[in-house]
Amino acid sequence: MIRINLLPYREKEKKESIQRQIVLYAGSLCLFLLVLVGVYVYFTASVGSLETQIAEANARLAVLDKKVGDIDRIKRDKKELEQKLGVINTLEGNRIFPVRMLDELNTLIPAKEMWLEKIVATGQELRIEGIAKDNGTVALFMKNLEKAWFIKTVDLVVSREKDVAGTKLQQFILTCGIKREA
Repeated sequence: MIRINLLPYREKEKKESIQRQIVLYAGSLCLFLLVLVGVYVYFTASVGSLETQIAEANARLAVLDKKVGDIDRIKRDKKELEQKLGVINTLEGNRIFPVRMLDELNTLIPAKEMWLEKIVATGQELRIEGIAKDNGTVALFMKNLEKAWFIKTVDLVVSREKDVAGTKLQQFILTCGIKREA
């Protein structure tokens, strides 16, 4: 039996051409979709990795913030402690200073020629009131005071004659500038 192809060969070629084009477009579409899926998976993995890194960085930041807070607290405590030690040292120096000053003052008084009635220390000034036999004794006492380690300046405020039990004596008032470093 003989077969006769009644379809024209051009239509067959068109049909094959259309099938090839459909396969080509479908393949291109599949390839494009595969590329899109690959890009999506890549970016999803990248985002997940970055989120993990951000979480780790935030955890590390929290630890470092705690350490910085501890360091700041230690600095505050250190500063407070240094201030307290400074106050203690000042108090220690001020505790010993009057004792040393009065001991030195006692050695500067001419024996049996004068006596002190009042000593007042206010800030950086010392006020000494007393009675002496004569002005020469007061002058000697002032010279001795000028040589003392705790005195900056000596000024005679008042010197007047006073009658005590029928004896004429010199009543005096001195002001002295005090040096605290010794």
